[in-house]
Amino acid sequence: GFSEIRDFPTLTTKARICDEDGKAKSSYYKALNDRKGKGQDRGRPYDNKGKGNGNGGRKQGNGQCYKCGARGHMSYDCPHKD
Repeated sequence: GFSEIRDFPTLTTKARICDEDGKAKSSYYKALNDRKGKGQDRGRPYDNKGKGNGNGGRKQGNGQCYKCGARGHMSYDCPHKD
């Protein structure tokens, strides 16, 4: 650490070196982060083309039967079963 340095010019030199090192690291990681993700659709981390809707085939939330199209029940409770 800097606490054991009693010579002021040595302390300022070491502080300047640390500062330059910190700026170099900062600019390196900033450039790395700027390069990452260019040309990609950041809103969609996975490509879902051709993979169904991911919830077992059931429609979520609208309460509509996919067998008869009526609302208020799901296909497994459909009164119009074959």
